[in-house]
Amino acid sequence: MPESQRPVKLFRNGRNQAVRIPVEFELPGTDAIMFREAGRLIIEPVRQRGLAALLDSWQPMTEDFPDIADPASASEDIF
Repeated sequence: MPESQRPVKLFRNGRNQAVRIPVEFELPGTDAIMFREAGRLIIEPVRQRGLAALLDSWQPMTEDFPDIADPASASEDIF
């Protein structure tokens, strides 16, 4: 069995069937999406939405940018 697989037990939780997710497969957050695809049951974490979530997911840039000469343009008398 590949390292990314592990046998798990199914059980009943009221009227629902449930599965205990081993710690090495834990999903982030508190919500997930479940769907069937080609005979497989797939559970994915719900992605955060919005600009703030997108910006939080980015790593800060550590690259230094070179200085660029950008002199102010000459003012024009338009009247």
